[in-house]
Amino acid sequence: MATDKGDAAAKKKVSRTAVKKVKDKWKAKVWYNIRAPPMYNGTVIAETLADEPDKLMGRVAEATLQDLTGDFSKMHVKMLFKVQAIRGNECATKFAGHELTSDYIRRLTRRKHSKIDAVIDVVTKDGFRMRVKPMAVTDRRAQSSQEQEIRRLAVDTIQGAASQMDHAQFIKVVVNGDLGQSIFNDARKIYPLKRVEIRKSEITSEPETYFETVDLFAAPEPEPAPAEAAPEGEAAPAAEAADAEAPAEAPAAEPSEEEQL
Repeated sequence: MATDKGDAAAKKKVSRTAVKKVKDKWKAKVWYNIRAPPMYNGTVIAETLADEPDKLMGRVAEATLQDLTGDFSKMHVKMLFKVQAIRGNECATKFAGHELTSDYIRRLTRRKHSKIDAVIDVVTKDGFRMRVKPMAVTDRRAQSSQEQEIRRLAVDTIQGAASQMDHAQFIKVVVNGDLGQSIFNDARKIYPLKRVEIRKSEITSEPETYFETVDLFAAPEPEPAPAEAAPEGEAAPAAEAADAEAPAEAPAAEPSEEEQL
């Protein structure tokens, strides 16, 4: 009987110790800011807790393109970023992939329409390998030969764009819809289309030494502002001032009386 009571007391003591350790571990955690890559101006997209910075490496954060650009029409684009570097309480990320929300894709697809999908592996100019999944929706049901031709056109367009751009430029044209619009403009000549979207993309591999030479915490270089033409009416005073500074010509001498005679 005494042994049973002793075992119960020991278990109770162990459980209290375990609870205390859990509470202490929770108090040791620190908040970290997760920032988007420099291509999106390092915007803070999330906050997370961790007791050790190393545990944050590889953690994936999600944000919409609307959160990054302020464009309300891009709220259906989900962006995925993976923690790559930590400095103090700040976490820098790299692009991991994107995808469209399922409800947005369902709104595009209807009965008596053809949905044409493709899976394309590409290599960017700076050596990043990506998997891109475009989607085309036709106005009416298309024949298989027409679907194959549209799919071939999408493959050629995406692979050609990737070979001419670095990964940051290629990601932007993919998620902003510029690449899908380019495919749409060419493919609608084959068959009437309703919409072309890049529904998903992901980074499959990257150059081993790329992130060793790039500072993900560095602020992006500002784009040069376009030269603005001077408004009308402002150039005139400058010309007048130039004329005023020029020496006045001496008046012509009048002929003498002898010359007149």
